[in-house]
Amino acid sequence: MSETTPHLALPLMAAAQAQKHVTHNEALLLLDAAAQLGVIDRLRTVPPAAPQPGDRHIVAPGAGGEWAGHDNEIALHDGGGWRFLMPRAGWRAYVDSDTRALQFDGSGWRDILVGSASGGRATLRVVEEDLALAGAFVESSIAIPNRAICLAVASRTLETATGATAYEVGVAEETSKFGGLLSIAAGATNIGVIGPQAFYAATPLRITALGGSFTGGRVRLVLSYFVFGI
Repeated sequence: MSETTPHLALPLMAAAQAQKHVTHNEALLLLDAAAQLGVIDRLRTVPPAAPQPGDRHIVAPGAGGEWAGHDNEIALHDGGGWRFLMPRAGWRAYVDSDTRALQFDGSGWRDILVGSASGGRATLRVVEEDLALAGAFVESSIAIPNRAICLAVASRTLETATGATAYEVGVAEETSKFGGLLSIAAGATNIGVIGPQAFYAATPLRITALGGSFTGGRVRLVLSYFVFGI
């Protein structure tokens, strides 16, 4: 009989084993780490400087230090040191740092996919960026990808925009595609929903000043879109 369970590798107690509580507590600790899996982040290659007991991370590829050799595993700090759980294909994890749910496919962590048996897939993605406002317009570094279907771009005025009386959100060819005459006041929001539209080139988002050029302020853009694979 195996000394561990087949899926989570939880230690099993042996017949007439002494110190049974040690094995039992070890199993509970590992089960606590794996159940309802949520991690702090997924891009670290070295442990944080001041971890707290119970902290969990997905170890990024190329890890070193105490995490060396544990790429893609779940690193758990138990208060005394790091423990590692090897995920299996199908495990899912919520990543708090980028509010994204991922699934382990046997070799790495991917966005949760809707797919066919032969590998076709459709993925809903949401990305965001905070933009400092200056000049006649500001273009984002995030873009609607080539051959993606865009659903919406939401905006929030994080810091009151100055130098303009309003702004619009869109792309270079349609500057108000996701909202026009938007408020410059801090806290103002807009959800620019469009009829699902395919884009055939990577297309950055653009915030355009109205009634003058931007001299300050900050706006967050949130882009929602579908991408596909074959």
